[in-house]
Amino acid sequence: MDLNVQSLRPDTPISEAVTFFLHRQVTGAPVVNETNEVVGLLSEKDCLRLLAIGDNFQPPSGVVGDFMTTTIKIIPSNMNIYFVAGMFLNDVVRRFPVVDNGKLVEVITRFDILRAIQTELFSQ
Repeated sequence: MDLNVQSLRPDTPISEAVTFFLHRQVTGAPVVNETNEVVGLLSEKDCLRLLAIGDNFQPPSGVVGDFMTTTIKIIPSNMNIYFVAGMFLNDVVRRFPVVDNGKLVEVITRFDILRAIQTELFSQ
């Protein structure tokens, strides 16, 4: 799990979000408001919508809030990892924000699940 959560704000320019993804080599990030509450997720797929609205090779415009996905599933930090693995099997997302007391505390990805299960099952 990524305890050093890199998040975006809804008012971040979308061009900055694309740069954020490329420099950090990530495929998505939670979007939080000023009180660190998750309000959406932005993925590289969401950013690809820039191509669909682009015009005459002009730089992309808009903010993260224009492109983010707002229908998201969040999970509590005490959720069983095998249950989370099942959630990934039934959803197309690559990450779930982990929230405690309404605030973002970390993000768990499919890769994190594989790493945790491998450690638990194969290091004995």
